[in-house]
Amino acid sequence: MALIRIDGDDLVVVIEGLDKLWSFKGSLTIPLANVRGATADPGIATEPKGIRAPGSRVPGVITAGTFHRDGEKVFWDVRDPSKAVVVELADERYARLVLQVDDPRVTVALVENALSEAR
Repeated sequence: MALIRIDGDDLVVVIEGLDKLWSFKGSLTIPLANVRGATADPGIATEPKGIRAPGSRVPGVITAGTFHRDGEKVFWDVRDPSKAVVVELADERYARLVLQVDDPRVTVALVENALSEAR
């Protein structure tokens, strides 16, 4: 699971527990200027992931790490698709972040409020 917080002008994602090992990442820091938005999207788990490099995937159990598809990099950290949030990015290493969070509605509201204040 991931914790998302706003730290000044940055969106900070902290990967928790063993997910750090499976995803090969402990945290990500993205300038809010490069965040386009966030949505709760439990259906994204059924979409093709692409080529895993580096990362881990056991269908129905975990998808974590960097996946390459259609010329884009997407970072995943999802075990429970019902708690998935998609953060769309621009001008970043990743085109989007697909993250499992504790409360998708609260997380989306946090990101959207930070974006509206930053603009």
